[in-house]
Order: sequence, then C-alpha cells, then structure tokens
Amino acid sequence: MSLDGFDQAGTPISGEIPPDASAHSANDGEPIGVVVEISGSGARIAFDLERLNQVAVHADPSIALSGQVGSQIKVRVNNGWLLASVRNQRQDARTPGAILADTDFLGEGAAERLSGRIHGFRRGVTFYPIPGAPVYPASSEDLRQIYASDGRSAIQIGNVYPTKDIRAGLYVDALLGKHFAMLGSTGTGKSTGTALILHRICERAPEGHVIMVDPHGEYAAAFRSTGVILDVTNLQMPYWLMNFEEHCEILLSSRGAERQLEVEILAKCLLEARAKNRLAEQMGKITVDSPIPYLLSDLGNILNNEMGKLDKGHSSAPYLRIRSKLDELKSDPRYQFMFSGMLVGDTMADFIARLFRMPSQGRPISIIDVSGVPSDITSTVVAVLSRLVFDFAVWARDEKTRPVLLVCEEAHRYVPNEKNADGSSVGRILSRIAKEGRKYGISLGLVTQRPSDLAEGVLSQCGTIIAMRLNNDRDQAFVRAAMPEGARGFLDSIPALRNRECIICGEGVSIPIRVSFDDLEEYKRPASADPSFTELWNSSGGEEEMVKRTVQRWRSQGR
Repeated sequence: MSLDGFDQAGTPISGEIPPDASAHSANDGEPIGVVVEISGSGARIAFDLERLNQVAVHADPSIALSGQVGSQIKVRVNNGWLLASVRNQRQDARTPGAILADTDFLGEGAAERLSGRIHGFRRGVTFYPIPGAPVYPASSEDLRQIYASDGRSAIQIGNVYPTKDIRAGLYVDALLGKHFAMLGSTGTGKSTGTALILHRICERAPEGHVIMVDPHGEYAAAFRSTGVILDVTNLQMPYWLMNFEEHCEILLSSRGAERQLEVEILAKCLLEARAKNRLAEQMGKITVDSPIPYLLSDLGNILNNEMGKLDKGHSSAPYLRIRSKLDELKSDPRYQFMFSGMLVGDTMADFIARLFRMPSQGRPISIIDVSGVPSDITSTVVAVLSRLVFDFAVWARDEKTRPVLLVCEEAHRYVPNEKNADGSSVGRILSRIAKEGRKYGISLGLVTQRPSDLAEGVLSQCGTIIAMRLNNDRDQAFVRAAMPEGARGFLDSIPALRNRECIICGEGVSIPIRVSFDDLEEYKRPASADPSFTELWNSSGGEEEMVKRTVQRWRSQGR
C-alpha cells in the first residue's frame, strides 16, 4: 500500500503525499502515516504497514518502536509539532497494509530551524492538525528535548522506555506540591521504588522534613545512615498529645447508648485533668482537645471521685470500664512508649522538632516503625502523628513556611473505602490532608498495593500517580479512572510492566512516561526482598536456638 492519504473513515484516497510531508522529509524522515480523524483529546491515525516495517530496523529505538502501542508520534502543525501517544492498533479490513490507531495528544513544541526536532515542549494543544496531515516517528532526540527538566528542580529516577540513555526526571516541587501515589502489586518492586524516590529527594534537599509511616519495619535498613529511626523503643510519644476523639478510640470500647454515656463521662473528667496543669492556668481557657499535659493518676482519681458522687439509681459500670482500660494501659509494658509516667512533662516542642527533623541536621527523614505497636492502637498512633503534621502546619502559617512530606506505606489500611471503613480517626485526618494539605505546605505520599481499597476521592487528590504492575482488574480500573485522559494508552500497558518498571503521569512529569527504575545500592534498599525457599530449605543448623530467641522476643513483646 502506498501512503497516498485517507478519508475520515480510513479509506485511502488517490493522490500524492501531502506537500507538507515532502517539504520536511529531509529533516524529519519519511512519514509513517496520516491523520484521518480528529477529536478534542486525540486523533485516529492510519499507518502504512510497509513504512512501519522499514523503521522497525532503525538504530534509534524510539523510531524503531514507532506506531506500536505506547510509542510516541508527532504531527506537523503550522511551524511546530504536536506530540501524541499511540493507545491502540487494529488492522483495517477494507485496506490491506493499513493499520488504524487511536492516539492521545500529549502536548506541543516548536520545530528547530535546522534539524526540525521538537524544542520548547509544553503540555496542552493550541492548534489541531487537519485530516490528511502526515505523521512522523518521534526520535530519541525529540524525546530528550521533551523530557528535559526545562530549568525546574528535578530528581532522576531511571531511564525512559524504550531508550537506554534518556533520563526520567520527576519535578520535585510539582510532585510534592500536589501529593503523589505509588501503586503496585506485591513483588513488583514498589518498596524499592519508594525508597529510591525518597533517597533522591533527601539528596536533593538535605534540609528537608520527611516523615514516613512504616507498618512492617522495612525501611529502617534503607535509611539508617541518612535518617532517624523511631520505633516503640525510642518514640516516646506523650499520651496527652491525643485529642478527645483519639482518647475515645483507646479508652472506650462500648457501642450505642452506653458509648455515648462514656463519651460524656470521659469528656468531663479529661477536661478537669488537663485543667490541673499550670499551663492551663496560664492560658486561661482550654478545651478537651488542648494538648496540655495531665497525669494519668489524676484522670483515674477524677473518675473515682465522679463515681463516688453517683446516686444509687445510677450505674457505676461505665466509670469502671474506663478506669479498667486506663489501668491496663498504665501497667502493660507494650504501651510504655506512649503511656509511661515519664512522659508527663511538657516535651511537645522537643517531640515535634525531633519528629519533623527541625533542624534536620543532615538527616531529613524520620522513619516511624509502627510494626511493634500493639495492633489495637496502631491506627490511633498513626492518627496522632498525622494530625500533629496537619495541626502544626495550620498553626505555623504565621511563620516561615516549612513544608512537610508525610508518606504512608500500606495506605489502604489507614484510608479505607466505605466498605472497609471502621470509623477510625486516621482515615478522616489523612483524607483531610489529601484535600486541604497543600494549602498549608503538607505533601502526602500514599503507597499501596490495593488502590481500589482506598477511600473514594483520595487517589484523585494525588497530582502525580506512579503505577507499577497491577494484577487485579478492579485495581486497574480504579487507577484508570483517576488518571488523566492523555495517559490512557500507557495505562493499558500496566498489566504488562516488568518488575521495577512504572508508568508516571500527572504534575511531576512533562508528559506521561514509562520508566525503568535505577538500581539502588544494597545498603539503601528496604528489607522487603522475598525469601528464597529453595535456598533456605536446603540448609540447616541452629534451629533450636533460633526458636528460643524468637519465643523470648515473643514473650517480652520486644525486639
């Protein structure tokens, strides 16, 4: 089939190659197809199979893959180029040798005077091509200009597919300014990819303020030399930093009318306990949510006093339930990182400075390892940490802004959808950060293997989405709905991604790209590698001692 041109249905029309095509063939190579139909966000292209076979042996890998799904093509419009991504292909049954493809517009750029290459690339479309306009392959040099950082602060995380030397950059301010999400099934390299991005950010901003909530204790190994590791042995998070809602989650267990009665009792007693502190006297007016230190023994005594004032017609059961839970928290060694009597001092400023890395002292990231936190209060601990980030940002608006990045691994556990919601306050505070955080200089990074289990609307608040392979159809559909239209062609390749490959789209990149992540040095990787069953099951020795050590840690509830 000769490339003579097509009508809007894709049927060939007799005639010569359009004058525009021959005028630029010296600089741009031969056209590989023509535009047959235009819409607001993309175009239908008729490719010449013979021409595609000719470019398939080209030395430039970008040109060699031209026309394939996920590749980029360019269309001449006025004095510039319009760049598009191929979303799908199909054989035109009516025209042997013709392949029809749908494309999504990515952006436009000017044409260099001598080479005709793209430069000055930007998103969006100003002028559209017309049916019959010739289509050319985008070369590696074109892509190099498109993916250049254009002066903006960027971190490099890998190579752009299918090239081997064009670096993929993430614009740091755009990435963090509008939140981001890292998505991928188990075993695809999600944890290593997250560690890579955080390492690059910390190298770029050594005086930054990054907090990562690590539910499995994976990231301590990756950031031991560049960050601060906080776990149950050294976190020392004062219990009185909790607001009233968080107190209720930990101290109350009843439901229905009984819970409402306990809420009223706890509110009255907690406010009275806070009011005993000299800080409360200095401030004059406080609320039950005010982060004022109080003694656990004072709260217990006030509960006893209130219970002693009861008439015979009233039950003391709700007072006893709260008092019993309070005694349990004080006596159980698993809760000492939070409910120790040593944490009654006013250490709020010191705790926040240590948690937020202010000053960072060359260690800009805090890894909060909550794997050792008792499971019944893990969500509350994460809620307190997240709310401290938000409240600090709100009350620090009068100061010089110090943006904070909060990264949540296994985010679907903390911001679940309605079906899986358990009423925990952590979901509400993280949803609020997703919606309002950027106004106060808070960046949110969500890392999850089950995006479909995230709360509705949270993923759509993420300006940049980094999607690795997702094996579940429901997860793929959820991500597809959250991504912009221009990335649809890339999204279709998500199930076919190799390990440590991803699709990135949104504010953090110039255009949607497929990236192969860089290799991380061994000492910078998280402890998330899969065990080798064949290797471990072919060696023996020391099992008895290993079991005894494990039982000892198990009984002492500590590492």
